[in-house]
This record gives sequence, structure tokens and C-alpha cells, in this order.
Amino acid sequence: MIKRTLYFGNAVRLSKKDAQLAVVYPEQAGLESRTVPIEDIGIVILDNPQVQIGQSLLSALLENNVAVVCTDGRHMPAGMFLNYNGHSELAEVYAAQIESSLPLKKNLWQQTIQQKIANQGALLGRFGQECFDLVALARRVKSGDPDNLEGQAAAIYWRRLFDPELGFKRGRYEDGPNTLLNYGYAIIRAVVARSLCGSGLLPAVGIHHRNKYNPYCLADDIMEPYRPYVDLVVCGIVDAGIDYRELTPALKKELLQIPVVDVIIDGEKSPLMVAAQRTTASLARCFKGEVRQLLYPQLE
Repeated sequence: MIKRTLYFGNAVRLSKKDAQLAVVYPEQAGLESRTVPIEDIGIVILDNPQVQIGQSLLSALLENNVAVVCTDGRHMPAGMFLNYNGHSELAEVYAAQIESSLPLKKNLWQQTIQQKIANQGALLGRFGQECFDLVALARRVKSGDPDNLEGQAAAIYWRRLFDPELGFKRGRYEDGPNTLLNYGYAIIRAVVARSLCGSGLLPAVGIHHRNKYNPYCLADDIMEPYRPYVDLVVCGIVDAGIDYRELTPALKKELLQIPVVDVIIDGEKSPLMVAAQRTTASLARCFKGEVRQLLYPQLE
């Protein structure tokens, strides 16, 4: 079942009514109240300081493994509420993850970077750009990526992805398409973090990323091969000639479709949010020693 992403950018009161999320707008807004089945929701984004949400609703959302995302003053996702009790073998999976060996983590990171670079190359190929060097780099990634081929690939990739006339420079605080990219990556991060919790994993304990101030290190690891799907959507916006200097509600609406973008994983077509669940489930099995291969989507 494809879960819905709900975005609230205006003043609104959210509460629980039976098994529904009830939306009540201020009288002056002139909008009718509505309800959404909680079981149909995957992500809720709260993007206005005047959004009111009831505790009973918040609890119900978490019980149903809904990721609740809050934004900051720049309207960028700043934090999440996640369910840590959504798996029947929670203690066992936690232990397997925490006790996993360094060689296993390095192997998992190798697989992750190989697929990230391969997906970057495939995206360049879609746009008629040279990509054979990225394909070659993906094959050369060693356990743990000690040669930082991820960084070498990124330098090539970002130089070719956008029209040179844009003067694009990739950076978290740079202008231009970076704002769209950052918003899209935040959505992917929420999708992956939600899936990790559903698979009984701790998002804070990464296989490569380590930062005592980052509660989503593992999400930041596992989302890497998914980033090119955000890039694909952003390139479509840029190529369409849409004004992207400001992250408008219309642009956010486009980016909020990312969780339902179709991807190919294990030879099958699947919505990205469902694919992320398969990826994290395979990761849990790797930690438990049941399999050695991570399932990641392959961009074609």
C-alpha cells in the first residue's frame, strides 16, 4: 500500500477523530474540514508555527509508524518524531546492529557507495551526458571506500548534471537549485528514517556517518543511493524553466511527490517509499547475518 505524504503550510488544527486525522481550518480561511485515515499516512510535514496538533493524534501517528516532520524558520525540515516500537524483534535487531563488526559495516558502506555512484552515472546517461567514468568508479569502490571514490564521483557528477550556464555550485547553503535539492533530500531522509524504525533499527547508529549530535546517522548512510531520484525531479523542474529562486508551495508540492516516484529494486517496479522499506529490511537481515546483500534501487 502506498502511504500518503501530508503537508500543512497554513494555520490549522489537527486532531484524532476515531481512526482518522481530522483537519480543521480557521473560519477566516473559508476551507472545509476534512479527515484522512491514519493508516493511509506515511509522512506528515508541519510547516507553519500556527499548526496545532493534539497529543492523542501524535501518539496515533507514531503507533502507525508515521514520520512527523517539523520545519524551521526557513521552512526547511528541522526534526522528526519517529516510532521506536514498530518491530516485533526490536531488542534482537538493536543488539545485532550495535554489535555488528567493522568489516561488515565497511562492506555495507562499499555496497552503498557503489550503488550511489552507479545511480549518478545512470542519471547523467539519461540526459545524454558522459557517464562511463562514473560506471568505472563504481566498480572500483573498495570495502569502506578508503580512496573516497564517492567524493571523486561527486566532483564529476555535479559538474555535468546542470547546464554550465547556471553556474551551479553544490552546497547546503548555496543558492539556485540547491534549495530544491536540500528540501528533496530532507524528504528522502524522513522516508528512510521511518523505514529504519519500521525495520527495528536505530537511525542514530550509522555504518559510516558518525556524529554525536546527529540522531539520523544511519538514515544519512542508507539514503545515499536514493539521492539521484531527488536530483532527477529537481532537474525536471529546472529544465521546465520554472522559477526556482524561491521555494514556493507549488515547488514543494512537486518535491512532495518524491516518496511515490517509481523505482526499480530487485528487478521490480516499486514506489520509492516501499523500496526504502525493502532496503532497510535487507539491512536488518545483514546485521543479523541472514544475508550479505543490501537491496538498493537501480536507476535506469
